[in-house]
Amino acid sequence: MNPFLDKSKFFLIAGPCALESEENVMMLAGKIKEITGKLGINYCFKVSWDKANRTAATKYRGLGLESAINILKKLKEETGVSIATDIHEPWQAKRIADVADIIQIPAFLCRQTDLIKAAAETGKVINIKKGQFLSPEEMVNVAGKFEHYGNGNIMLCERGNCFGYNNLVVDMTGLVRMKKLGYPVVFDATHSVQISGGGEHFGNSGKREYVPYLARAAMATGVVDGLFMEVHADPDNALCGGDCMLKLDYLEELLLELLEIRAVQSKYHYAF
Repeated sequence: MNPFLDKSKFFLIAGPCALESEENVMMLAGKIKEITGKLGINYCFKVSWDKANRTAATKYRGLGLESAINILKKLKEETGVSIATDIHEPWQAKRIADVADIIQIPAFLCRQTDLIKAAAETGKVINIKKGQFLSPEEMVNVAGKFEHYGNGNIMLCERGNCFGYNNLVVDMTGLVRMKKLGYPVVFDATHSVQISGGGEHFGNSGKREYVPYLARAAMATGVVDGLFMEVHADPDNALCGGDCMLKLDYLEELLLELLEIRAVQSKYHYAF
């Protein structure tokens, strides 16, 4: 079984918001692999090669597709990590499938049928971010599209709901409700603290100090199979998403806490 679809073992999808440089991803992948290896956690390195939904055209997006593929191939060869990255347009699916082990569907695009079809046809594991505008139950239709196009290797990822302007709210019962759909459930602890349009000139900001609290709460539900977190050595100077990223220095301690919570929860069984 694919290690990221095996519900018996906790997994982590983690890395920086955007691909800033080869040196940056090499360092982060190596450090996080070392931490997760020590803790016995299945690990997949995450990085976005193109931040296509930035709030302003002048914001940093990435290094471009071809440069990103070359860097990520080298990263896999030298570190042995699995790789997760996202796509925004159908034509990108086949190219990204050359290097990605997990293809991610952004929350804003989770109902785009052509994008879903292209991603499904790669045969890769798909991490589907639940739209901020969808209830947990509505994800059955999104999952159904992937199944229709022949790919049931999917996981459903919670990243908060928008009930008004700016702030996201995480309903922890939503994790349980998505679990009832029968797919692995992932909690995105870093995008859940994003304040959409709440920054300077209506750009995004975030409250990364709340990441550990939400991660602990999600793990305490007992239904989370994996955790998604954006991590950076120096979030204050990151080129993208620094307000939401966990500082690398804090990762190991937080993962230890989460494994302790998971161990306690494994003693209890709840009827769905």
